[in-house]
Parts: sequence; C-alpha cells; structure tokens
Amino acid sequence: MPATIKMLCTFVLALFFFKVKVQDDSFIRDIIESVAENLSEDYDLSELTERLTNYRKHPINLNQTNPEELKSLLFLSPLQISNFFNHIKANGKLLNILEIQSIDGFNLQTINRLIPFVTLKAPPSISNLSYKDLAKKGNNDLIFRYGRLFQTQKGFTSLPGSKYLGTPDKLLMRYRYAYKALLSASLVAEKDAGEYFTNNKTGLDHLSGNIAINKLGFFKKIVLGDYSLQFGQGLALWSGFAFGKGPDVTSVASKDVGLRPYSSSNEASFFRGIATTVNLTQNIDLSTFISFRKRDASLKNNDGFVTLQNIGITGLHRTATELKNQRSLSQFVYGAALQYLSSNLNLGFTTYQSSYQHEFTTGTSLYNKYAFTGKNLVNTGFHYSYTFRNIYFYGETAHSLNSGWAIVNGAMASLSKQVSAVLLHRNYDKDYHSFFGNGVGEATEISNEKGWYIGLNYAPSKRWILSAYGDFFKFPWLRYRVDSASSGYEVLGQATYTPTKTFKILARYKREIKQQNADASSNYPHLQDVNKQNYRIEGNWQLNKNIGFQQRIEVAHYKKGSVNEFGYLAYQDMNFQLLPFKVTGNIRLAYFNTPSYNSRLYAYEDDVLYGSSFGSYYSKGFRTFINLRYRVLRDMDVWGRYAIYAYNDVEKIGSGLDEIEGNKKSDFKVQVRYQF
Repeated sequence: MPATIKMLCTFVLALFFFKVKVQDDSFIRDIIESVAENLSEDYDLSELTERLTNYRKHPINLNQTNPEELKSLLFLSPLQISNFFNHIKANGKLLNILEIQSIDGFNLQTINRLIPFVTLKAPPSISNLSYKDLAKKGNNDLIFRYGRLFQTQKGFTSLPGSKYLGTPDKLLMRYRYAYKALLSASLVAEKDAGEYFTNNKTGLDHLSGNIAINKLGFFKKIVLGDYSLQFGQGLALWSGFAFGKGPDVTSVASKDVGLRPYSSSNEASFFRGIATTVNLTQNIDLSTFISFRKRDASLKNNDGFVTLQNIGITGLHRTATELKNQRSLSQFVYGAALQYLSSNLNLGFTTYQSSYQHEFTTGTSLYNKYAFTGKNLVNTGFHYSYTFRNIYFYGETAHSLNSGWAIVNGAMASLSKQVSAVLLHRNYDKDYHSFFGNGVGEATEISNEKGWYIGLNYAPSKRWILSAYGDFFKFPWLRYRVDSASSGYEVLGQATYTPTKTFKILARYKREIKQQNADASSNYPHLQDVNKQNYRIEGNWQLNKNIGFQQRIEVAHYKKGSVNEFGYLAYQDMNFQLLPFKVTGNIRLAYFNTPSYNSRLYAYEDDVLYGSSFGSYYSKGFRTFINLRYRVLRDMDVWGRYAIYAYNDVEKIGSGLDEIEGNKKSDFKVQVRYQF
C-alpha cells in the first residue's frame, strides 16, 4: 500500500501549515459515525442536534438542576455528573460558573463544551405564569422542508407490477412551542419519497405531537401525546436514540433521562398516550405511562388465524404491500418506573406489559428457535448506580417473564486527573426478549450475547487525549448467517492532538473480528473470520474567522476467506461565513474507492438545521455537497442543500425499485425556519 502511505504522510504534513479552531460539533460527528453502520441510511438523528440547540436558547441552571437534566447534555459522563452534585453538596451553590474547573473529572474539553449550555440564572416558576407571559414570552419555531432526488428511480416508472404509488417529493413540517423549560408543545408531519401525503387509511402519512408540562407542583413531568422513555441501562425499557461503543469510552454507561416529549420524525421509536413523573418524596419519583398505537407489521393469514413475525420500523409506505402493512397491528403498553435518586446513589425498578393484537411466530429458521412467540410480554428491570469516592458503579438486571434474563454491570473510575477507565460485563440470555430494549452490545438485539468491555481515556497533557477500548464477545446460540456458536472482538485506539485552541489533529485505528458462515460460492464447512480494519487520520483548522477546514483520509480493510479488499475515502470540507451577505455554509469534495459494499466507509455529513446525514461511501467515484444558510430576516432563515454522487464505470445505481439509470445520484433540500 505505498500509494496510501504516501497520501497519509502528505496529509499529515499539510496540517502543520495552519492554525485551527476546533469544531464544536466534532463529538456529534463521532457519535453518529460510531452507530451509522447499524442504522438505516434515512434514520432520523435530529434529536441530538435539536436537544443541544434548545439548551443553547434555554441554558440549564446549574444551581437548580438534577442528574436527569445533565444527562441529556450527552457529553457528560455519569461519573462527572455525580462529582458535580457531590461538589454542590460539600461547597454549596456555585457563585461563578468557572468554579466547575475545580470539580474532579471536568477537564478543559468538557468545560468548553459545557459553558454554552448552562447558566446560574434562576428560571421562573410555572405557578407565576399568566396567559400573557405564555403568549408573549414563549418561543415558537416553525420549519418547512422540501427535498427530492433529481433522477427518476425505477419505482416511479410505469411498471406492470410493484411500484411507488406516491410522488418523489420529501416533505416535513415541524412546529415547536417552548416557554423556558416549563412548558412545550410540538407537532411533526412528514411524507417520504414514494408516499402519498394523505391516504384513505391513515390520513396524513405521519403525524406526531405532544404537550409537555414540567415542574407543576409535585408533578415533575406530564406529557400528553407522543413521548419516549429511558430508564437504567436500557435492558428493560429504552425508546429512542442510545449511545454505544465509541471513541469516548464512557459512552457505554447509558445516560437515562426518564420521560421526555418526542419530537423526532422517526416513525417507530416512541409511545403514544399519557405519561407522568411524580415526586413522591424528596428523593423518590414515580413514572407511570400508558400507550396505544398502531404499528406497521407483516401479517400472515392461515385459514382466519392471523400471525406475524416482525414489526416494521422503516416508516415507509410507498408500495401497495407497504400500505397494506401500515398500522395493521395494535400495540398496547402500560407500566411504571419507581426510582430513588440522590447525589451518589440511584436505585430504580421498572415493570411494564406489551400487548399485541396478533401472535408472533418464529418462522422455520433454526436461529429463531428462541425468538418471542405469543401476544403478551411482561418486562421487569432493576437498575442502580452508586458513586464511592472516585468510582462510579452501575448496572441493570432485566427479566422477560416466562423466559430469560439480561444483566449488565460496570464500573467507571477516575484513576487520576489524567486517567479514567471503564470496565463492563454483560450477559444476555438467548431467550431474553424486549420490544423496547437498547443496551450496550455487539448485536442489534439484547439477547444471545456475553461480553467484556474495557476502555481507557488518558490525557497526559492539555494537548493530548488518548483513548482505547477492547470489547470481547460471544454468541452462545445461532444467529442470522451464523450456523453455530460464535465469538469475536473489537478494539479501537485514538489519539487527539490539540497544541493550541486553534488546531486539532486526530488519528484512529479500529479492528473488528466476527465469525460468519462461508460464502455460498465456498465449500468451506466451518465458520470463517470476518476481519474489518479501519485507519483514519483527520484534522481541523480555521484559516481565519470566516473560513475553516476539515480533512480526512480513511482506509478500510475487509478480509473473509479468499476475499481481501481495501477501500479508500478522502475528503475536504470547508466551512465559511459571508457576513456582508448574511450567508453561512459548508461544502465537501470527497473521493472514494471500495471494491464492494463489504469495505464501505461512513462519514458524517453536514445538513440543514435539525437534518442529519451520514454518508455511506462504497464503489468508486466522487461525492460533493453544499449547504447554504441565508438569514432573510431577523426571525427567518432559509437553508438549501445540494448533494451528488458521481460513480465511475457504472450504468445503474441501486437495486430494486430504488434503481437509477446512469452513474449520477443527486438530491436537494430547501428549508425555511421562522421563529416568533
């Protein structure tokens, strides 16, 4: 690989010609890219950016906050949060926000991230509000978004069989009202490409909304409409986005935030009904919830007896079959979570029942032998966390009644001011079931897995941050495309160098080995190792106050049996501000070359506000996009985005109904945001 090494060396030398300003959202890039390969390409991750944008407008009062609120900031570890409240308990309220520098575990990077989202000003009480306050002092945020592909996909042509019945337009409308952190309301309507905007069966294809009230007497939270629930380590009950393994090794300790109003356009991961969190005593909260909604499902009718094998989560209703499956299954969920919450000890018990209109069946594949069957499932879970000096212990034990168990236990420690470490063990039975679980693991479901994880963060100086983890896992039972018990491991090492506030360079190595059946063309009778390795180097700099750059080169190595592939990705990003014209934006030029989908690479892509994109780069060609934001009025912004893939030596792109004739795939978005 001499050519690749030469490119890497040239790239490194080029970085030192500039001084840079580190991008504030680099940790969001890392989070999204670390989970990208396990998500569909249209998965909505807007919750991440929306949550942080909201806290920029309405900062958290550090003297009146709670662990739940600080967990929602994403980048604070549970140990840092526990240390913060121990500091408040020992020293009283903060008089100056810079006092957080003296708290154990709050390094310079964490403090710089935290300051934009916090304050020491006390918020108003909802009991003192008037209708005039709500009307005049509340914030209204209205967004309209339109997008579509320029090329015609096969599903929109005159086919004799299955085809897309709706238009190729993508539409989104989102409205949000908020008064401080006390009262909020939201409404989201969306149509995907290929769908009808309305149909006779459901009206609007997707409509979601809620009203949420916080801090109303002994009611900490009340949500009517759509909401998410996140408790413990996600083994028993967790809806919505969750972190996993990533370059921040503390991310394997889930940050549960309990009950939250739901405002994403993702059509699967939410509850619909009413939920409350009540403060029973100073340290004890009770959350109760009830939800009823229609889910997409593929049903099978055997002489009048209807069964199902899985629930649809794509939210796509483009073809006659997808429309038939739309909202064809009733789902009823109810339960409660009781929690004891203090500065260094949290205990919680969760129980709920999920009931479905039709019975689940397992199918004929042997790996599905222990899959859930029936109509009703009861889940229970006990979770804990305890801080003793500089060690944070946490875990959860969950049980699906009449079947298996899932257990996770971990410890996070500040070994010194420079070193922090995480150790985690998990044991998920092959017959544990949860429709709303999202725990740490290698597989997509919390079952049939045992593993050990160890991670280390080391900051030898203000300029260097070193991170590494190793995850070793086993699957005792069969899995899809794995016809016997299997095992594997994943390791990652990353070094970040920031010599000044205006310069950053990062290098990363990741290796993952799993076992899988041999390919159909092979006569090999046993499992084969699937070896994936990634080498990355990137840098950020700010040429001046109006122009900034990011560069990356990444190499992927895929090996399975006789298949041996190398994939390459190199891109240049530029962020710019044209202040006299009230225009800001960013642009990318990327080149990628991978022999197949096996050696694909992922990279976060900037998008319109609350949009989220992570490009999947495979085959051979170029990728470019440009985002522009124009401030039309003080309260109105317009975004525009154009993106294109240009592939080499191909006559068709995609497959099935998504197939496009030619070698180019391009799309655009236009978004208008009005705040009043």
